[in-house]
Amino acid sequence: MLYPFRRWLNPGSRAERIFILLERLSKIPLFDCRMCGQCILHDTGMTCPMTCPKNLRNGPCGGVRSNGHCEIIPDMPCVWVQAWERSKRMPEYGKEILHIQAPLNNSLKDTSAWINDFHLLQKMTPVGWDE
Repeated sequence: MLYPFRRWLNPGSRAERIFILLERLSKIPLFDCRMCGQCILHDTGMTCPMTCPKNLRNGPCGGVRSNGHCEIIPDMPCVWVQAWERSKRMPEYGKEILHIQAPLNNSLKDTSAWINDFHLLQKMTPVGWDE
């Protein structure tokens, strides 16, 4: 449906600046988004894993406290405990959160995850990483 507009929806374009603004206005207040450019909110129960102090994208570390809080910031609930609980309420529970995510491509930081997803940049794995 958006393919006729592909030439305007390129990374680095004016359109991307508008998308970045829209993402900042919506995803930051709603999900505490860190604008990594590789959004996986739909895989993590609408919880941004980049809010984890260790930036873990594939589950909790071994230091989750018995009360479900973070070992680094004891007053903060573990992002992954929240993601697990929230994913139970999503229609495809048990499937999306179990997918192993590719390592973060830091060159996409502060770009539009929507544009990156449209161009399949989010799905590209770094050189040397095999699923």
